[in-house]
This record gives sequence, structure tokens and C-alpha cells, in this order.
Amino acid sequence: MAIRLSEKVATLKPSGIRKFFDIAATMKDVISLGIGEPDFSTPEPVIQAGIEALRRGETHYTSNHGLLVLRQAVSDHLKRLYDVEYYAESEIIVTVGVSEALYLVFAAMLDPGDEVIIPTPCFVSYQAEVALAGGVPIEVPTFAENNFVPRIEDLEAAITPKTCAIFIGSPSNPTGAVYPREFLVKLADLVRERDLMVISDEIYDRLVYGTEHVCFPSLPGMQERTVLMGGFSKAYAMTGWRIGYAAGPKEIISGMVRVHQYSIMSAPTVSQYAALNALIVGEPFVQEMLREYDRRRKLVVSGLNSIGLKTFEPKGAFYAFPDLRSTGLSDEEFCNRLLKDEFVAIVPGNSFGDAGTGFARVSYATSYEKIEEALVRIDRFVKRIG
Repeated sequence: MAIRLSEKVATLKPSGIRKFFDIAATMKDVISLGIGEPDFSTPEPVIQAGIEALRRGETHYTSNHGLLVLRQAVSDHLKRLYDVEYYAESEIIVTVGVSEALYLVFAAMLDPGDEVIIPTPCFVSYQAEVALAGGVPIEVPTFAENNFVPRIEDLEAAITPKTCAIFIGSPSNPTGAVYPREFLVKLADLVRERDLMVISDEIYDRLVYGTEHVCFPSLPGMQERTVLMGGFSKAYAMTGWRIGYAAGPKEIISGMVRVHQYSIMSAPTVSQYAALNALIVGEPFVQEMLREYDRRRKLVVSGLNSIGLKTFEPKGAFYAFPDLRSTGLSDEEFCNRLLKDEFVAIVPGNSFGDAGTGFARVSYATSYEKIEEALVRIDRFVKRIG
């Protein structure tokens, strides 16, 4: 019997992040600066809320939309932070992390051949999820000299009659860029003029350093044109709980629920109760983790620059994106040799789109002491290769 895969699956590029993580997992004494996962444990009150939910017997399906009390808490949270308000009953869906929300929104919105404009470097899932939904990802490069913020003229030039939406991720994985209000206002003007939607991944919204996070749907006229992605994995150290959400126009959320009900049914019930408590009691823990990330951020950026790997100052998330081109090695070769020779794992920039070629993603979501040692090893490696 002939076994075949669909063309859209067979042509998917394997994740560069997982590749290096899998290699590192087979080696001893590796310092991994490769995975975008907090090294903090979930705050104890949030864990206890999950345990108490289990003990109460909260082990059954919820509504396809998710717990109404959680959706209302998300709505209140967004109103409090950004003065943008969603109807909990019809404009919010609870998902299995933002990863599921990405698939749902593209599956709900795209017909075969529809295009989605995606600034790169970007998280590895964006293009893949568009392709899996039958759409066409259109990459628009960003540049270090512009702090990896897209240029409006480049986005406009990429628009065609098939363009359905523009995707943005700010704060950015992998670059740490935070899109300034001035740029986002211009983007709002563009999508209004060209009658487009925006899908905005704001999973790192609480992790910003000395700057403002602008929630895109809070801009005038943008709530009706935006599907907002958010979640609990990064700011609340809840990656394994797999809980996120999307908020947007009820017609799109309804379409996302339609896909969700057949593919997932509902997000994990115990995780929903834990996420609810995270919104209630989690703020002091978020601020504590933010302060520590900021301390590590300063160490990483100053350390990489002193080594000679030019690194712009990231303003959000927990990644730095050093330029490796001065070493004379490709990003793949640099990262492979660094892992083999010095047991430090970072991710080649080309994993995040062609615009990341020549760079690498360095995660500082690990301990200060490990980062210090990793910088010593990177410095030794760079000096050795000349």
C-alpha cells in the first residue's frame, strides 16, 4: 500500500527550534538558551486553584467557548489594562494555548489561496499555520537598523487582491522588538484604507521593559478589524497548562468556535480554573518575574555586545537577537559549532524566516548564573574562530 502525506504537510519546514532542542537533549552539561519557556514555576496560588478544581470534581467538558467566568475575567483584564472591552459571551474563545488560536483563526478566515502578510523574523508557527489552513503566507522582511519594526511602505507593497489580513506579533518572538504607537497608528490607517483585518499575537504583552505595549485593537476603529491573541504561558509561567484565548468580532469568533468544537471540544477544564486564578491573584508574581527578566536582559545584551556580536536592545519578551555575520560563519554553522564545541544551545535566525538569516535567537528565560556561564563559553568560541 502506498502511504502518502498531503502536499501542504509534506512541504512544511521542520521547526528549527525543536531541532536544536532535540540535539541538546541528548547531550550533557548543555546550557540551553534556545527554548522560549519560563524557567519559573507556575505561581503557587495558581497551582492550588488547579488542585482545588480537581478536588471539586471539575473534570468535565466546559462550553466550547470556555468557562464564561474565565472569559469575563479576560474581558475585565483587557478593559483594565488597555481600555478595550469584549463581550464575554460572544467575542472571546478560550483555546489550547495561542498555538491553537492561530490555527483556528486562519481556518475560520481563509479560503484556498488567500494571502496573509507576515513581518519576519517571526515565530516559526505563523507561516505554517497559514499554509495548513490553505492560505499563502507572504513574508515581509524587517531589519536590525529599524529595530525589526516593519516599514509601512513594505507592508503596503505586499498587498494584493488576495490579501486577507496582516499578521503582527508584538512584543516579538524572536527579536524582542516592541512596535511603537507611531507605527501601529500608521498600520491602522493602512488596514482601514485597504479594508483588511489584523491578527495580533500579544502573548508577551506583560513582558515589556521601559516602554509601552500598545494593544492594537485599542486603537480607534481597530477592534472591529482585529483578532487579538493572548494567553497565560509566558507572563504567568503556565506553558504546560496549555491555555490561551482569542478575542475579536463575534462573527470570526463564532467561526473559530465551529472549528474548535470539532477538533478540540474545549480547552482543559482544570487549566481554565487555574488561569482564572492567575488573573485574580497573579499580578505580583508577574511583576517579580518581569524584574528578573529585565536583569537578565541587561546581562545578555551587554555581554553579547562586548563579545562583538552586535545586538540591538530588545524591549519585550525574553529574547535577544544577535548579529552573527561578523564571525564569518552562517547562522546554522555558528549554532551547530557552538553547541558541539561549547555546549551552548541557541537557535539559528533562519528558523524564523529568511529575514533572520545571519542572526540567532538567544533566550534569557533561564537563570542568571547559567547565562553568565553561557556568555563565557560564547566568548571563548568567538575568540577561537577568530
